[in-house]
Amino acid sequence: MGENRENNKLFNNNERELENIVGIEAFSTSGIKGIQGTIKNRYKDFIVKEITHTGHVLEINEDYATTSYSVESKDNYTTFNLVKINKDTFEAVRLISNALGIAPKAIEYAGLKDKRAISVQKASVKGNHVEKLRKLKLKNIFIRNINPSKHPVKLGSNWGNHFEITIRNTEHRGNEKKRIEELLAVLRTQGFPNYYGLQRFGTFRPNSHLLGRFILENDFKKAYDEFVIATYSSELPQSRRVREDLRKTGDLEKAYNSFPKSLNYERTMIKYLLDNPGDYEGAINHLPKYLIKLLISSFQSYLFNKMISLRHKKGISLTKPIKGDVFNILDDVNGNKTHIKYIYNGLYDKFLQEAYELNRAKIVFPLIGYNTNLDEFPSVQSLVLEILDKEGISSDIFTNKLLETYEFKGSFRSIITKPLGLKILEYAEDDQFQNRYKLKVEFSLQKGCYATLLLREIIK
Repeated sequence: MGENRENNKLFNNNERELENIVGIEAFSTSGIKGIQGTIKNRYKDFIVKEITHTGHVLEINEDYATTSYSVESKDNYTTFNLVKINKDTFEAVRLISNALGIAPKAIEYAGLKDKRAISVQKASVKGNHVEKLRKLKLKNIFIRNINPSKHPVKLGSNWGNHFEITIRNTEHRGNEKKRIEELLAVLRTQGFPNYYGLQRFGTFRPNSHLLGRFILENDFKKAYDEFVIATYSSELPQSRRVREDLRKTGDLEKAYNSFPKSLNYERTMIKYLLDNPGDYEGAINHLPKYLIKLLISSFQSYLFNKMISLRHKKGISLTKPIKGDVFNILDDVNGNKTHIKYIYNGLYDKFLQEAYELNRAKIVFPLIGYNTNLDEFPSVQSLVLEILDKEGISSDIFTNKLLETYEFKGSFRSIITKPLGLKILEYAEDDQFQNRYKLKVEFSLQKGCYATLLLREIIK
């Protein structure tokens, strides 16, 4: 049942409920009806190709001749294109590192790619692994375009991703293609809310932001209860059963033996509490550091999502600037964000408006960290205070030393993102669902933006 749910992800009311939990509430095309339908019916329906910082789109089959590794040329790394089918990046890295006899952390990559997909991304491994990688044979993993390099691939070093996605099981009406073209035209020109997607919070248990909040509030019992005992209707039935049983009985020993191995973090905390009764802070701190960092980051992302939704609820445009909005000027080469910020309704309004219309500037909201000064974001300040008040969160949460420990200084993110090259590749009868149609689209998004949120606008 759980496998079927993952493999045949239908956008439905339950999906909308899960999105609301993580603050995703607004549509940029709410006046245009969606086409309904299914994504990721087959892994071939979701193709992701990384775009390098120079703008090159990696192709699935590209495999140029390998150059020789040279210590004289100061080669320190071996780079390669990692092509994977129906595997997540972590699993692919683990399998490759096992085959090479190295630690997984020796393999670096620019970003994570979807599991249920065919994807290609640039990766690197320290040292000379040209020959080993060339001979490597792993199921549904292909190593191509192997080359020595002086530098590793770094997290975030890509420009973004190119997508080719098939939406299946859609209903066909007379003028449907024309209606879809109109919807895509709106998305091309005005973009869509740049939310953090469900994947950021946990697709089946969207609660990482709650865990981050409780940790920052030093409420470790609440964090433990949410992590181990709380249940979600969208998770696997077996996981739900063992959590419910622990909630009813409080029997940690039974829980440790009955929780499936896949719930590794939960089992780690249960084992710690068996050895250290009542020490919930110790149980949470027993989790890996990178996971705690991820949970705090999710809380930061949740607040950002809520700011966008609250602005929309108040009837304030996400695409037209208002007094006090902060504009970020983008760099000339790749259109990436810079450190240059201006407040709208100042000396440079005409220049900012022009830059915005030419896609050379974006309206940004803060990702709140220990160094964030909300006075620098005048139009957002009241939104943040209203969200904190409504959710019973003290502003003291941002003084927690963990924010400094994990380097959450504070940043900003654009509130709208625009797809590049969004177009229909195919609209035809569906070969998987009888009497239904399929829509195949392609588009590119900058790193950090979620394809599922663009699909959400199309499907609704």
